[in-house]
Amino acid sequence: MKNKKSSPFPFGATLYDDGCNFSIHSPDNIVSLIIFTDSENQEYKLKTHDQIVYYTFIPNITSGTQYGFKTIDNDGHSRLLLDPYSHSLSKPLQYNSPLDTEQSWTLSKSIVVDHNFDWENDTAPNHPIEKTILFELHIKGFTQQCPHIAPQYQGKYLGLCQPDIIQFFKQQNITTLQLLPITSFVTESHLKENNLTNFWGYNSVCFMAPHPNYAEKDAVNELKHMVRELHKNDIEVILDVVFNHTAEGDHNGPCFHLKALDKNYYLHNNPQQYMNYTGCGNTLDLTHQASFTLVLDTLRHWVNEYHIDGFRFDLATTLGRDHENFSPHSGFFMAIAQDPILQKVKLIAEPWDIGPNGYQLGNYPDNWHECNDKFRDITKSYWLQQPNFAKNFATQLMGSRDIFSASRWPQKLPVNFISYHDGFTLQDLVSYNDKHNEANGENNRDGHSDNRSNNHGVEGDTNNTAIILLRDKQKRNLMISLLFSFGIPHLLAVDSLSHSQQGNNNAYCQDNPISWADWNLSHINDVFKQWLADIIAIRQQIMPDVIRAFSNENRNKNKITWSNANGTQITPAQWLNIDHFSLHIDLFNHDGELLYLINATDTSLTFNLPKSTKWSMVCDTSTQNIIVKDVNVSYIQHPHSLSVLYRAN
Repeated sequence: MKNKKSSPFPFGATLYDDGCNFSIHSPDNIVSLIIFTDSENQEYKLKTHDQIVYYTFIPNITSGTQYGFKTIDNDGHSRLLLDPYSHSLSKPLQYNSPLDTEQSWTLSKSIVVDHNFDWENDTAPNHPIEKTILFELHIKGFTQQCPHIAPQYQGKYLGLCQPDIIQFFKQQNITTLQLLPITSFVTESHLKENNLTNFWGYNSVCFMAPHPNYAEKDAVNELKHMVRELHKNDIEVILDVVFNHTAEGDHNGPCFHLKALDKNYYLHNNPQQYMNYTGCGNTLDLTHQASFTLVLDTLRHWVNEYHIDGFRFDLATTLGRDHENFSPHSGFFMAIAQDPILQKVKLIAEPWDIGPNGYQLGNYPDNWHECNDKFRDITKSYWLQQPNFAKNFATQLMGSRDIFSASRWPQKLPVNFISYHDGFTLQDLVSYNDKHNEANGENNRDGHSDNRSNNHGVEGDTNNTAIILLRDKQKRNLMISLLFSFGIPHLLAVDSLSHSQQGNNNAYCQDNPISWADWNLSHINDVFKQWLADIIAIRQQIMPDVIRAFSNENRNKNKITWSNANGTQITPAQWLNIDHFSLHIDLFNHDGELLYLINATDTSLTFNLPKSTKWSMVCDTSTQNIIVKDVNVSYIQHPHSLSVLYRAN
């Protein structure tokens, strides 16, 4: 069918007033277009000039039209494929293994989308990176049990922008939501066999299509509505994206689209097996132009059509690989750096995968902020296990400058965190010594065993008041260490509610109350929620200016002093056995001073304070209250606690 709008580009379904252009990259198979109607399915042959890209323009196609691409396998059977560029799916994608050609015709279909939407003059919040507070959450899990929103919105996109939920975000003083994957994904067959679900969503099918399960009716418009309302309240939205692999798995896995369309979408050992740098069966090859184009087009799509503010890249080392070799100068990084749309958004890397030399912390280019697992492990060890980690902990407080040079701040601040979606929640870190993943159906073999946690005498829940109070104090120690370190604080949203996963540190398949935020707070947990909100607000008044002072041309003129409790400076030899210290930061040109008093011992210590004038107390983790008082000359720091003091000159 000839039409002046018939074109090989852009890929996917592009809607016009008088019809729709369809285009697909398919060098391995000749494909035809299938349009689904109420009466009968219509098949259209596609044009091609190079036997690589197939395309056509069909008049009178409207938004909501369902379509797919048909190919014939070696046995002469016809298979229906999803469009890799699908902007929407007709229903949640489910299949029974093995996914044969006959079943392929019963699955979800691709949908033509009209992206017109009233954004009401939406403006991105664009928070400076030094003022960014990340709040990681799961769309469904965070609101599924929330009693403050109507049942039809619980667990949905629209649930995240209901007035009471937005008010909660604002009360907690966070700036940025980091959402677990919301692109279309599918549950693996081995989970279905055990009546489990891929809850987290790290098993992508169509990178541009919002997951339909989180919509009441229309995933595209409801997600846009969510982003618009969050932006109105000065809250950014970052997506966790998975471009390192697809849901098609290894050579035994299902075929949804890419496997049939182009074998070079993947890295191959041989024609029978895919390279597996991800642990998920296959690895997307970004040295292949079609894969590279798909990923870049997808990122621009989310920014242009959904006004997304940034991305967190799962197993990002894979994206910077030229087969086995990682490079910060790879085509992927260079393309984003020069892209006028993508260069403006926030970029966060999970800086590892499981391939050769996969751990690349600190090696990403400027404007890429990396998840700092060193901060997580060392900070947990210092407070919860207390081997001789004081020197390493001190390094983490100062921004892990052994890995992230201050000369590259703020365009390369580390993303510091204590808890993430994988691993223990904050409450479980102080309540369990061991993981308890039996519900996952793998005999507790899955999940990390190196949790660096401490149950403080009882495994799990307890009525022992002393243990409850000690756990609460340790939570405050961990949060103050996070919020007053140099970096971008990343908080797990359910930690503000002191949510427990019952010791499960790998709840990826638990679509149930194990993963759903518990909004019924005990008194002590309600007090912690308010304490955390207050301390974040104080952090926002102090730390951005301090970070900026270490990020400009005068950064080396700031004075840093490490001392014992008696006020004498710590020698290199003393760091080997020290169990307490103070950190005094005196900013250049009398722009302010910050003082940390850190006592990991079993006894109270009297710290002699620098100078003889008054300090303002920011917090003391030995109490649930935010202390507002001036301190002079000395201060008694209770066991296993820390204080932060400040003076504005």
